[in-house]
Order: sequence, then C-alpha cells, then structure tokens
Amino acid sequence: MPVDETRSFRPVNIAILTVSDTRVAADDRSGDTLVQRLTDAGHTLAARTIVTDDRPAIEGQLRAWIADPGIEVVIATGGTGITARDVTPEAFRAVWEKEVEGFGELFRWLSYAKIGTSTIQSRACAGIAGKTLLFAVPGSPSACRDAWDDILKSQLDIRFRPCNFIELLPRL
Repeated sequence: MPVDETRSFRPVNIAILTVSDTRVAADDRSGDTLVQRLTDAGHTLAARTIVTDDRPAIEGQLRAWIADPGIEVVIATGGTGITARDVTPEAFRAVWEKEVEGFGELFRWLSYAKIGTSTIQSRACAGIAGKTLLFAVPGSPSACRDAWDDILKSQLDIRFRPCNFIELLPRL
C-alpha cells in the first residue's frame, strides 16, 4: 500500500498491555515484540504493563490510559481466546464507545493463511474510547508480528494512503 512521502511522519504515543496470568516482564515475548516493532517504526512507547486475566483489572488499566492525554493508542496482547479466563474482548467492549469491526475481521483473514481454521478461536478486536484507539491481539509473538506488520504499522502511520487511523485522531 502506498505511503505518501510528501507528508511528514508523526510518532504516536502507544501503550502496551500484556494480559496474562503467567507472564512477567522478563518473559513477556509478545509485549517485547510489539515494543520492538513500534519503536523501530519511530513511535513512542508511552507506557507498558502486565495485568492478569481479570476483567476489572483490564478495564481499570484501559480506563487509566484512556484518561491519559499522553496515550493515543493501546495495544493489548493476550486474553483473546475462548477459554474461561480469556476476557480481554469483554473488557475492551466495556470501555470503548465504537467498535472497529474490520480490525478483527482482517486479522482473522490474514491469520487464516498461516494457521488455517484455528483462526476462528481468535477474538482479536478493536475500538475507540474518547480519543484513544484500542487494539487487542492474541498473546503469541507470531500474532503480534502479524497484527503489527500486516495492519497496525500502516494504519498508525499518518503517511499511509488512502486513509489511516492517525489522521482521524483529531476528529475522534
């Protein structure tokens, strides 16, 4: 897809949320993958934390970051499956004002080429709350790479044409 080189790149302030009952900072490979990719792209890591697979904990962290004018985007990894402990999509839906249905649809479509029908177990999702973009992706480093490389990298770049999320931020 085309990048309009006549436009100046604008770094975005991104927070990374890892949702896991077992991960700690030392072994958060999915969070590390996202941080590396966003910083390599020129964006700013505004915050990073790990919370357990607990809906109130996830919602609380999301609400805090949504209220922070220094955070424009939240990318969460983990808790998007179908087990009893996977509650990230429910937490996201409790805080956003608008869902961005196409993100989850596109993520699963892209994943199908790599993991086949197993992609139906993914509940990747996205939405908007206030002036904050919210994305939830599965908890594997591979899923994080796919989400960033194939969707988020371009959609979080104001130079991407014909449209991108960042040019819409002022109008949210």
